[in-house]
Amino acid sequence: METRAITNNVHGEIKKVLYTGNVHIIGGREGSAQSADGRLDIKLSTPGTPGTGTNPEQLFAAGWSACFIGAIKVNAPRLGITVPADTAIDAEVDLANDETGFCLQARLHVSLPGLSYDEAETIVKAAHETCPYSKATRGNINVQISLAV
Repeated sequence: METRAITNNVHGEIKKVLYTGNVHIIGGREGSAQSADGRLDIKLSTPGTPGTGTNPEQLFAAGWSACFIGAIKVNAPRLGITVPADTAIDAEVDLANDETGFCLQARLHVSLPGLSYDEAETIVKAAHETCPYSKATRGNINVQISLAV
């Protein structure tokens, strides 16, 4: 089998790779996913079918939410804000159609109980600027972020 690289480098030269997730997928939406370290081993199912596995939209919602909370925690000290222990995100990722075919859109419902609205808004805006998932989706999909304090 011949292998050729097809790339789109938009960040220039990366200075340091912090982590690489290695996952092997077999069968697409009706298959399975296993990580090289064995920590992930799941079945996949197409959304709306009777399958028992998860789907890429759920995995994306989970990954983005976890990363977004991480970005909140990274930005908090610089902003002088204490992150509530029960900070949570309810994420919704839609598989949709537009004029070009399949697309995604997302809603992140961020809960920061105990913070003022201004504190919550400040920290969420900072997280949305620095979270790698937010950067990857910026300008590419519809994103709505709502706050509950």
